[in-house]
Amino acid sequence: MEASAGLVAGSHNRNELVVIQRERGGRAAARWAEAQACQICGDDVGVGPDGEPFVACNECAFPVCRACYEYERREGSQACPQCKTRFKRLKGCPRVAGDEEEDDVDDLEGEFGLQADGREDDAQYVAESMLRAHMSYGRGGDPQPVQPIPNVPLLTNGQIVDDIPPEQHALVPSYMGGGGGGKRIHPLPFADPSLPVQPRSMDPSKDLAAYGYGSVAWKERMEGWKQKQERLHQLRSEGGGDWNGDADLPLMDEARQPLSRKIPIPSSRINPYRMIIIIRLVVLGFFFHYRVMHPVNDAFALWLISVICEIWFAMSWILDQFPKWLPIERETYLDRLSLRFDKEGQPSKLAPVDFFVSTVDPSKEPPLVTANTILSILAVDYPVDKVSCYVSDDGAAMLTFEALSETSEFAKKWVPFCKKFNIEPRAPEWYFQQKIDYLKDKVAATFVRERRAMKRDYEEFKVRINALVAKAQKVPEEGWTMQDGSPWPGNNVRDHPGMIQVFLGQSGGRDVEGNELPRLVYVSREKRPGYNHHKKAGAMNALVRVSAVLSNASYLLNLDCDHYINNSKAIREAMCFMMDPLVGKKVCYVQFPQRFDGIDRHDRYANRNVVFFDINMKGLDGIQGPIYVGTGCVFRRQALYGYDAPKTKKPPSRTCNCWPKWCCCCCCNNRNKKKTTKSKPEKKKRLFFKRAENQSPAYALGEIEEGIAGAENDKAGIVNQQKLEKKFGQSSVFVASTLLENGGTLKSASPASLLKEAIHVISCGYEDKTDWGKEIGWIYGSITEDILTGFKMHCHGWRSIYCIPKRPAFKGSAPLNLSDRLHQVLRWALGSVEIFFSNHCPLWYGYGGGLKFLERFSYINSIVYPWTSIPLLAYCTLPAICLLTGKFITPELNNVASLWFMSLFICIFATSILEMRWSGVAIDDWWRNEQFWVIGGVSSHLFAVFQGLLKVLAGVDTSFTVTSKAGDDEEFSELYTFKWTTLLIPPTTLLLLNFIGVIAGVSNAINNGYESWGPLFGKLFFAFWVIVHLYPFLKGLVGRQNRTPTIVIVWSILLASIFSLLWVRIDPFLAKNDGPLLEECGLDCN
Repeated sequence: MEASAGLVAGSHNRNELVVIQRERGGRAAARWAEAQACQICGDDVGVGPDGEPFVACNECAFPVCRACYEYERREGSQACPQCKTRFKRLKGCPRVAGDEEEDDVDDLEGEFGLQADGREDDAQYVAESMLRAHMSYGRGGDPQPVQPIPNVPLLTNGQIVDDIPPEQHALVPSYMGGGGGGKRIHPLPFADPSLPVQPRSMDPSKDLAAYGYGSVAWKERMEGWKQKQERLHQLRSEGGGDWNGDADLPLMDEARQPLSRKIPIPSSRINPYRMIIIIRLVVLGFFFHYRVMHPVNDAFALWLISVICEIWFAMSWILDQFPKWLPIERETYLDRLSLRFDKEGQPSKLAPVDFFVSTVDPSKEPPLVTANTILSILAVDYPVDKVSCYVSDDGAAMLTFEALSETSEFAKKWVPFCKKFNIEPRAPEWYFQQKIDYLKDKVAATFVRERRAMKRDYEEFKVRINALVAKAQKVPEEGWTMQDGSPWPGNNVRDHPGMIQVFLGQSGGRDVEGNELPRLVYVSREKRPGYNHHKKAGAMNALVRVSAVLSNASYLLNLDCDHYINNSKAIREAMCFMMDPLVGKKVCYVQFPQRFDGIDRHDRYANRNVVFFDINMKGLDGIQGPIYVGTGCVFRRQALYGYDAPKTKKPPSRTCNCWPKWCCCCCCNNRNKKKTTKSKPEKKKRLFFKRAENQSPAYALGEIEEGIAGAENDKAGIVNQQKLEKKFGQSSVFVASTLLENGGTLKSASPASLLKEAIHVISCGYEDKTDWGKEIGWIYGSITEDILTGFKMHCHGWRSIYCIPKRPAFKGSAPLNLSDRLHQVLRWALGSVEIFFSNHCPLWYGYGGGLKFLERFSYINSIVYPWTSIPLLAYCTLPAICLLTGKFITPELNNVASLWFMSLFICIFATSILEMRWSGVAIDDWWRNEQFWVIGGVSSHLFAVFQGLLKVLAGVDTSFTVTSKAGDDEEFSELYTFKWTTLLIPPTTLLLLNFIGVIAGVSNAINNGYESWGPLFGKLFFAFWVIVHLYPFLKGLVGRQNRTPTIVIVWSILLASIFSLLWVRIDPFLAKNDGPLLEECGLDCN
């Protein structure tokens, strides 16, 4: 993939494709691709092995690319379409029937069509065959099935082993004999069994068994392995000792160990916690029995409302509490991962990863914040050739494009600096801001000098970014233009073509030290009026397809634009779970907790959300895994494609001779029926790619035997290709990439054709009549697409992993002021309400699948919690009503009732204390979470319920506001920024009502004497409970201490008016008398 190819913009539906070259001098011209195009398929002709333009016909030089040339020679008329002259065999091309003998061409491998590197697995064969047969931008007509080039499996399933030289591999022909009547004993779909095999030297004495398993090299390798195992066992039994000079023994033993392990919570901490939960359930039962059986007759309405609210709170507590029954922690072993997959001096075997960064509006998501996130990705501690970063610009902003161009240039200096001195974090803004001793553990003499130079370069980079931001404040009337004068394709945000720009890549864009940099790709999907683009979920699905066409890594990691990589080894932490042979097969994603920078010490608005990430998520990890929270998550690509999780093979059941034969027959028949019933996704998946993770020769044999039956279904596979295109879309390149379970790009496709396909898969109509957003990718139907996406995966039987490294993996920016925080919570709650009314509601969806019972509890709680705002609002209003009316929600308590009330309060506090004890959460974090639960419940959650009802019942759609991210202003400068919003009305009203109620209740008690103080304490406790929980809101409303906001003055006047009106009703200085009314009779008794 050429990094300097320029911006590729186009529309598949309109058959448009334009390339805008990016040159420093500003002399680049927007032009249609001027390269000579193939007259058959439309791709570039390309160059030959000598670097010169490829010429298929030496007579007329008719433009034909190499792929079409080889196809015409192998399957077509073998003649030039223009002059009808027969094509001659060129160097590097396989020989076909009818070719003349060329004495001057010495090209054995090319002549017989054998590649030196071999094929990876069967899926690669099928995928490339499908790609050649039917390209979206290829030749017209009906697709013709093309048989792939034959190859020979080696001893280790097609992969070369280090300790066996190539000449000692036993070769087995694809047929037994020289004719075509031999029986096929391998899974490779050969086109012609008469083709010769790879001409390697063979010694009959080394080829004793059918597939070389009895060869000399194989026997020597097995004997050496057995001797090492015996010595290792002997040393273990002796309790250590000398390794006898064999340094590979401890390494081999360490590399075989698991890559991670579970750390259960100590029983001394978790068992009391579980016991108090059971006790609390029992106390709740007795409490509700008393509340229902003892109504308050003179305040029946207040009593009924309070009982309904308390029952709802109890059900919400059960949904939230029981998913935390089995909390666990996990530990990873990065050294074992390196020993197994990333040995020094050998090519890395770590799986490739595609990074997704999404951004919409650069005015609310500053380009400098996005640039820091991208720089931290490019400098991650992972093999460079296995990292690709895709940036989705859903706003088609030229500011984002230009900022990304500047970022790619600065990365050439920043990335080698990070890797040379191993600095953390690798986001320059946060690295230079940290207030620690940056010389700690640094021994290089040049570090100080290079750090000063790098800081100066970064400040210059910031100035350039700020200049771009300042320039973008005023949009020209004619729209933005690029350096060459051509108009920016995204001037119309709602009507523009798809755009792709490869800034960095393996074929270009090296750093200042000459090393390769990870691939960096700018993507802006096509948008046209009349299409539903599905907001962020649609943008993420577009990135899934683009990355599958260009790099097709087997794992994906998505980050918000303000979440940078704080731990450069975070990806390796995730790979300890994904690539673990014991647990990795059924893992759909690894979720990291969200950590934030720039939050004040007191965390007034619970931005850190510590209770959720350190308590709830640990509890879910012990069941089926944490829910997906939208960022900081590593996905398995195949899980996003909607496939079921692999089934665990059960051990064979034991049989007993003592049972009657008829019983055994019945059991066998039942087992056979169970075996034949398989789910459709499993059948479809098994038809198209066979698993090739095991590298042992025994598995190669099983694959070969399986291929006998698989070869008979070749025609069925071609027919099912059409079904796959209906499911994944009409792109043969993308469909072919989905068949590669272990990832990897298609070798038979040229870069130009891949870019065309990439434009195709981001077209606005690509997802029409497909399963995208329904069963594949990010699921549509809610603005909180993260909950739906993780829920669908868990319903397919997958499990997720919660990884908490010692150093936080990712850090982001959180909204500082109260208004932005409430709008963020509103968006989350509105998404939950949308899921509640959708077909994917956890209350009725997914039964009979792979979702576990307690995991369903968690998902139900995640979509039900906004509805708690209605009883919470009513319950917070009751104290003020009780104080103003003199009534109360409970009758006078006796000794037994007091016991149940006290027991309930003790259980509530004990549960919280024991929860903080096993989780390590501080009491101030827990208290902030409790406070904001009330604040968000009576404001954002309440509005989310009403907006959701309007959307479902009346069809009124509400748009959400992107939360502004923190810039580089004064620290905590936005903490006291007050922005008026309607979300502030309900909590402010509740505060005023309870303050008025307290004043009225105290005034009434003073007037009536000490006997009225006793019943008043319960009401005052109730009111103070509401006021204390709303205290952070009150503090945010008041603002800084040295000034009084205008809104406070307005509400003060309103408070005085309300209090004056209520004064007449209360009459605190007049004694109330319940006796007969005495009136003056008018007689003078004196």
